Amino acid sequence: MDMGNIFNDFAFVEVLGVISVITDLIGYFADSNFAGKIVVVVLILMNCWAISIMVNKNSDLKKIRQSNARDEKRLNELATILDYKDANFKGESSPYLRVCSRAMAAAHTSAKDGKVRMNYVENAIRRAVAEVEDKYEERMYWLATIVAGAPFLGLLGTVWGVMDAFGTMDSGGATIEHLAPGVSGALLTTVTALCVAIPIVFFYNNLSARTRGEMTKLENFASNLADRIELDTTA
Repeated sequence: MDMGNIFNDFAFVEVLGVISVITDLIGYFADSNFAGKIVVVVLILMNCWAISIMVNKNSDLKKIRQSNARDEKRLNELATILDYKDANFKGESSPYLRVCSRAMAAAHTSAKDGKVRMNYVENAIRRAVAEVEDKYEERMYWLATIVAGAPFLGLLGTVWGVMDAFGTMDSGGATIEHLAPGVSGALLTTVTALCVAIPIVFFYNNLSARTRGEMTKLENFASNLADRIELDTTA
């Protein structure tokens, strides 16, 4: 038995199955009422928007991790943190570098008689960390909104479609032939909503965990930076 022919036959059957599913979905969409069609289109647009957010967020987290590791290594190579100067760290700055820049600016501003007011420096570090953490969580709100809102939007389309199907019955009573197209079209919105929300929730949880991890590393870096400033200024 030729394995190549078996594989080709299997692939052909799979293609036919996909075509059949697509044809059925198009039929369900055609059977939907106007509100159902609008809901499906909105859900598809939400899915495209969510994919764009997830791709960009994943790319941002990778860049953050790499730039933080690079600049942390460069900062650790300084004999003393007091040698830090913005001019020596040219190029795209990392979150670590932005926190360090704000901290050292505060240290120089508060220095009096060779002593640094650490409370002033620590306040500057906290403000810088808060600003950076807001940047870390940017657009995550929208992903959470899509995950939470898509199923309800799909349910709204289904309820509306079923109500429409029953509302258009004639006086002859309900029959399967009469209700089936409208009900199947109405259920399409819930299926679409779940297909949108379920994959996104897994990616959202992954991105959230990675974001929290980077925020924890940032807070640890900020704490170590404050300790290093205090130690180097009192040495």
